[in-house]
Amino acid sequence: MNALVRERIATLGVFLANGFGIGAWAVEVPRIKESLALSDASLGLALFCFALGAIVAMPLAGRLAPRFGSGRATALLGVTFAIALPLPALAPGMVTLCGVLFVLGASNGALDVSMNGHASALEARWHAPIMSSFHAAWSAGGLLGAATGALLQKSGVGVVGGLLAPDIFIAVLIMAAAVLALRDIGPRAAAASSGFAWPDSGVMKLAMLAFLCMLVEGAIADWSAVYLRSTLNQQASVAAIGYSAFAFSMAACRFAGDASVRRFGSSRVVALGGLLALAGLALVLSLPTVLTACIGFALVGLGLANIVPVIFSAAGRTSATPAVGVSMAATAGYAGFLIGPALIGFGAGLLGLRVALCVLVIATLIVSLLGGNAVRGTRPA
Repeated sequence: MNALVRERIATLGVFLANGFGIGAWAVEVPRIKESLALSDASLGLALFCFALGAIVAMPLAGRLAPRFGSGRATALLGVTFAIALPLPALAPGMVTLCGVLFVLGASNGALDVSMNGHASALEARWHAPIMSSFHAAWSAGGLLGAATGALLQKSGVGVVGGLLAPDIFIAVLIMAAAVLALRDIGPRAAAASSGFAWPDSGVMKLAMLAFLCMLVEGAIADWSAVYLRSTLNQQASVAAIGYSAFAFSMAACRFAGDASVRRFGSSRVVALGGLLALAGLALVLSLPTVLTACIGFALVGLGLANIVPVIFSAAGRTSATPAVGVSMAATAGYAGFLIGPALIGFGAGLLGLRVALCVLVIATLIVSLLGGNAVRGTRPA
């Protein structure tokens, strides 16, 4: 097995581990909310601390790759993420929860930047489009993490065990990846990890679309189970079915992402994907049942699955170098992923959760209307 193959397998492992952790965290949010008797607005504030930690850490993460190497920085930040993941379950109150979520958000945001920068450098060395496979691994991890969390809840495992048990698997996976490969693969990785400027005019539209898509994705990760639990009045393991359906459909569709773009074209994938996501959200919000939750969130996952990879690719073609364009779009996208949950929380405190979630419908409508033209306006690959 040559070095690049080992590096790809190791990087896939890190994406899988990070997605697994986020999936496990997503299904524990309702139980943490209930155990601390938090209102929707209080939970929104706590999730804002998660976003704030990531926003602070993301620019700093770019300095680690030049110093330690992109692979070693990814391994280090992966270990940090594994250490931070169980901390919210141990928080005795709101203030402590905000503090540990700041730490968890910082570790997750830094890992996001580092592993995507490393993957971008690896893709350049591979001389073929492989970025969708990394995002597919992340989505598969989210599905497995959510399913594992739901099973642990159904078995009577408490909140601490619900995060600690998945965390053991995550730590083992990251350590195995670090031993297998995760080495510095050149200066291109450092450049991809350190571009944090706000997008210029050439990629502004693409960055905005990435922001909106990942805002929806982040909001679903943290609020879908809360919404279904409050609406359906079901136990937490049943409420988690919405995120599970979303993660499963997204993972499955991303494995076929490159083939879909070749068959239908990137602009059509973005426009039709936005429509599918809009229809799924409308179904869940207008008729919330267990069946419609499965169908609706699955449609959202199918719709959004390949939009962000297409946007990243288009941004790379638009800027002076692919690494610069991808880093700009990724920064905006991950900002949306982190801000979305907090935005929904604050909106829920003012208007109610169902009304606040209508923001996601508007976001997918904008993506559907503007996304196709924005992608079509870039140079062909």
